[in-house]
Amino acid sequence: MARQTAALKVVVLSLVTAWSAAQAGTVSVLTSFPKELTEAYKKAFEAANPGIKIEILNKNTTASIAYIKELAVGQRPDVMWASAPDAFEVLARDKLLQAAPEVKNAQVPAKVGNYPINDPNGLYYGQALAGYGLMWNTRYMQANKVPAPREWADLTKPAYFGHVAISSPSRSGTTHLTVETILQGEGWEKGWTQMLQIAGNCAAVTDRSFAVPDGVNNGQYGVGMVIDFFGLAGKYSGYPVEFHYPSVTAVVPANIALISGGKNADEAKKFIAYTLSREGQELLFDPKISRLPVLPNASFGNKAPAGYPDAQEIAKRAKVQFNTDLSSNRYQVVVSLFDQMVTFRLKELQAATRAIHEADRKLHAKPNAHGSELLRQARSFAYSSLVPEGMVKDEKFLNLFRQNKRDVEVAKQLTGLEELWSSKAKANYERARALANQAGALAK
Repeated sequence: MARQTAALKVVVLSLVTAWSAAQAGTVSVLTSFPKELTEAYKKAFEAANPGIKIEILNKNTTASIAYIKELAVGQRPDVMWASAPDAFEVLARDKLLQAAPEVKNAQVPAKVGNYPINDPNGLYYGQALAGYGLMWNTRYMQANKVPAPREWADLTKPAYFGHVAISSPSRSGTTHLTVETILQGEGWEKGWTQMLQIAGNCAAVTDRSFAVPDGVNNGQYGVGMVIDFFGLAGKYSGYPVEFHYPSVTAVVPANIALISGGKNADEAKKFIAYTLSREGQELLFDPKISRLPVLPNASFGNKAPAGYPDAQEIAKRAKVQFNTDLSSNRYQVVVSLFDQMVTFRLKELQAATRAIHEADRKLHAKPNAHGSELLRQARSFAYSSLVPEGMVKDEKFLNLFRQNKRDVEVAKQLTGLEELWSSKAKANYERARALANQAGALAK
């Protein structure tokens, strides 16, 4: 019996040792990025660093933050890699990131425009740069006689009804940044009015950000509201796609960071350093990836494709100097409000928008003062935010969204508020549709 026990101990010890060795050579990377990008970096890094394996854990940004928070020290992934700068602010605030000054590439500029590329406290680093804009399928647009858009405001026009696609900010960090850029560029009230007008013209609000560029690439949708690398990847991969930065855009870093309490910090630092090196940055020019490097384009010589966008030049023209603090403070309010007003009420918003466009067309042909007033009221009901700007600056209101949603009382309050928003949005859209129909009937 003693011999069997001793033998069992040896077997268990050898298994534990083997498992530990395997873990010591594995870096877990938590990311929202598509497979085309992650596989390219995994393959290149593993080839350059024999003995270290990269494990990709793919989750959207919101889910990634929750995942890190739920895990104990020693059980967390090693690296966070995503596009949303405000997500890294949240992780830094909650002391879930670890400084890694040794990974920094000294050749990276301090800023893009006026925006710092790296965290001043060294908790996360810009790994690529990104702006937000419009991608469209040229064949689709020609076939449907829809003009190529140049500004977000173009997408509010009747010509775009049923031709636009966007993802939900609650399911896509990059879409949240797109929406937040519009809100910051236009202001809270005007920004929501424009966003709701665009959403009313949308054919779909997709579950994942990837579904928008995929739909534009294959001609399912005409126009997509996307982060730039989706549009550029489609264009440089040979799809009949064009991409344009509107004037109301921002250029911000997609970041990479060492997670505090991960399993393999030393190996993780090597991976982060690799992504910031010139070799790692050159991978961004792959047509399937098509991201803007944090290193200047000029530093790559002829490695950069001809005519490839220059992040610093785009930043100079951009009207929005993105405020990460503002974005992170109201993050949950924006995503929740979008879902209750758009994602879950898209059909009602579409119906109201269709009626408004039709009434507008009739009243242009046969003007009527009373009809015009009814149409103004219809637009107000359909395209006004349910949350006034003053409320979104109220710390007590914002704190409700920052609290632990597993708390029964917090969950009850949030559910009640969201149900109120949802029912109010439905009533507003139905009222808008009725008013628009009345307005159209007066155009005789």
